[in-house]
Amino acid sequence: MEEQLILSVENLVKTYPGVIAVNNVSFGVKRGEVHALVGENGAGKSTLIKMLSGAIVPDSGNMTIDGKTYTKMNPKLSKTLGIEVIYQEFMLVPSATVAENVYLGENTDHSIFVNLDERENKTREIFKQLNVDIDPSTLVRNLSPGKQQLVEIGKAVSRNVKILIMDEPTAPLTVHEVGTLFQVIRTLKEKGVTIIYISHRLEELFEIADRITVMRDGRYISTMNVEDIDRKGLIRLMAGRDLVESFPERKGVLGEEVLKVEHLYGNGDSDISFELHKGEILGFAGLVGAGRTELMRVLYGANRKESGQIYINGKLSNIRSCSDAIKAGIGYIPEDRKNQGVFLRLSIKSNIVINNIRQYCKGLIVDSKKEDSIVNQYAREFSIKTPSNDQLVENLSGGNQQKVVIAKTLAANTSITIFDEPTRGIDVGAKHEIYELMNSLAAKGNALIMVSSDMQELLGMCDRIIVISEGAKTGELKRSEFDQNRILDLASISRQEA
Repeated sequence: MEEQLILSVENLVKTYPGVIAVNNVSFGVKRGEVHALVGENGAGKSTLIKMLSGAIVPDSGNMTIDGKTYTKMNPKLSKTLGIEVIYQEFMLVPSATVAENVYLGENTDHSIFVNLDERENKTREIFKQLNVDIDPSTLVRNLSPGKQQLVEIGKAVSRNVKILIMDEPTAPLTVHEVGTLFQVIRTLKEKGVTIIYISHRLEELFEIADRITVMRDGRYISTMNVEDIDRKGLIRLMAGRDLVESFPERKGVLGEEVLKVEHLYGNGDSDISFELHKGEILGFAGLVGAGRTELMRVLYGANRKESGQIYINGKLSNIRSCSDAIKAGIGYIPEDRKNQGVFLRLSIKSNIVINNIRQYCKGLIVDSKKEDSIVNQYAREFSIKTPSNDQLVENLSGGNQQKVVIAKTLAANTSITIFDEPTRGIDVGAKHEIYELMNSLAAKGNALIMVSSDMQELLGMCDRIIVISEGAKTGELKRSEFDQNRILDLASISRQEA
């Protein structure tokens, strides 16, 4: 067993103020396997991989790689040992070519001059080995998220990767792109590369992984062969309890129309019309890049409307900025919560009150008691797990960060709330909490828009679903008409056919 291990960690510990992020964790990864690392948000997965990559230093414990033991890593040493990490946010330069990105920072020519033709040829050879068709001279910004993911893999291969860590690799990908990624993973495995695969999409693990390690609350729980456990058992290990994977029963009663959009053009979308009612959850389906987020950003004033009308509570509204949208009662929970949803370096308290700070002021003075009261209310109502409301948001798990984004949005007294990929990158337990919260808001009369790439999520949560393809509306279905195949067909219609 020991000689099979390419990586083992022993009694790793990492603490932060008020939090033990990784608590005495030990386990091993076999050479050439796909090893899934799973756990709810806050389980310690991200902290663990950052210790392996040298981004952070453990308080104590050891890491053994290829038979050599280390008490800490640094980024240079980690890369020298063949460890590469592909994070959720790609580390690419959009304005550079594929080949330039693959060899970014690498001295391949042993001179002061860079031979671009040679780099393109080497990149082409890497992609040939991976059975991937990408032009090395293409600018990265012109690639789909799926192909950008493959560029990241190509970059790792160019550095003679031995252990490739992938953090939520399929989150931004289409179904077809996921299939391509899995084939590349299998190719890497055949070449002897070890993959550590982190994902909240549990169904993927049973398709791609050989073994699974579960972490919970910073502790190691168990490692098992994938064929020795089922989805229900895996969820039980992750959550420490039986957790029903279901959607809350819709109890809201649809009321009057609160939002009407007529022939809206802008940000790549064309001639889109729909209405939204009080107490409704209206879903937007479509493939990645279909134009759903682009539409939401126009509604929220983050991107300019070219033409068309937006009516709020029956009145024509001229939304020209995010501030205008907030004043009109529209809140937006963006899909990129870390870059657009929260201020990571500010506290939970500061984030929650920031959109409506005047509400907590007496003249020029902030009423701290009123501020604390509303923050405590949301922290309690949303079960934000933190030792203090003064905790920096960057130190929270993904699920708790998402709760802060929602609290920040609702604290501005919004009545129409846009949820853009609200459960992306969060665990099954936190997902259920978000679903319950959305259902509760709808039951209280709030109007919700839900953009999601998770088909089951849309089918389980929404009263109606609108389908967008290539920036155009291609269909609208009532709950009684919901059909997954029909939605996928509508999502594949070209703009010319719409």
